[in-house]
Amino acid sequence: MATREWRNRTDLTEFILLGFNDVPELQMFFFFVFLLIYTVTVAGNLLIVMLIACDRHLHTPMYFFLGNLSCLETFYSSTILPRMINAFLTGDRTIPIWGCFLQYYFFGSLVGSECYLLAAMSYDRFLAICKPLHYSVLMNNTLCVQLMMSSCISCFLLNIITTYLMSRLSFCGPHILDHFFCDFTPVIMLACEDTHRMEFMAFILSSLIALIPFILTVMSYSFIISTILTIPSTTGRQKAFSTCSSHLTIVTVFYGTLVIVYMFPKNNTLKDLNKLFSVFYTVLTPIANPIVYCLRNREVKEALNKLTSQLCIFF
Repeated sequence: MATREWRNRTDLTEFILLGFNDVPELQMFFFFVFLLIYTVTVAGNLLIVMLIACDRHLHTPMYFFLGNLSCLETFYSSTILPRMINAFLTGDRTIPIWGCFLQYYFFGSLVGSECYLLAAMSYDRFLAICKPLHYSVLMNNTLCVQLMMSSCISCFLLNIITTYLMSRLSFCGPHILDHFFCDFTPVIMLACEDTHRMEFMAFILSSLIALIPFILTVMSYSFIISTILTIPSTTGRQKAFSTCSSHLTIVTVFYGTLVIVYMFPKNNTLKDLNKLFSVFYTVLTPIANPIVYCLRNREVKEALNKLTSQLCIFF
């Protein structure tokens, strides 16, 4: 009965993701490039998780959040890149309509979780710099776990609503998505019914998922910068800023590309540009995390050098 109702409501069983099909001569080049990016992303983020788990000096709230951030970025890049790489190799760009909704659900939930996790990391840096004497009491293990769990659970629950509303739409016309993954706007543009109410509801939910943690992150860094500027010595200011510079770099890249993709007008002129910037926050941000922290964070570099030395001795 459920299957019959679905067929009465839509004639489509699959979508076609165009991706970067407008440059067919570069498909194999894209295959190797994105395969390399995905390999480095997974290996780099898992390396950070391993370093944090193995080095007791990294068993602090800051690195607890970093380890969870690495896990999230591994998962959410895995919702897009494997299928994208397969499309470059085989030319098969079809995705079942249920697979499209599933991809959107997991990707949106994981990105929302990252927004709240970045806000939690900025709050951690706020306490460390602005409330150093109370830091160990305020940022305890229980609070760290609560912040992490609430970030994931709330976003996964909220995104159920958007995904369910999307799945109730009727798709009876064109089935070609001019994107490389099932994002919200490209999918609802193919609907055969009015979507204004759904778009309004999605705006409310996305504000809860992305806008609130963004505001919290900006507020935390406003206090952090104000506190750093009051430090009398140049050395002290540099030391304080170095503790949050890596995180600030990731936040800037992540939210900067999100704003460009979702806040700029949706028209044919900017369509390809939006697709390009979507690559930044879906593909390049996850790989930036291990690169930035391994190159700019002294404690992570020391843990990496220690692990490398141990491996050399072992072999």
